[in-house]
Amino acid sequence: MANLKTMKTKALKNPAVRSEYDRLATEFDLADLLVTLRTRAGLTQEDLAKGLETDKSGISAIERGRGSWRMMQNYAGACGYRLMIDAIDLTATRASETGR
Repeated sequence: MANLKTMKTKALKNPAVRSEYDRLATEFDLADLLVTLRTRAGLTQEDLAKGLETDKSGISAIERGRGSWRMMQNYAGACGYRLMIDAIDLTATRASETGR
């Protein structure tokens, strides 16, 4: 049976899959960041839910990027972190890729 990494590599060879994956990359990064903060804090979803006065499904939704910015800030704060936003100049990124 193929492992997840092999399946992902194969799927990303499909241009349509790759395009959608790239489009969602920021959401995947956010989800990964939130779970990482929680695990670094040594918290389970249940622990965090109690601290944020929600339930495990609420935490799961936040970890999938379905929460408001304020809720994500509260989530990070409960884990001992503060979220920050960064902006990337896409025109500069495109220019460097094309050699302009």
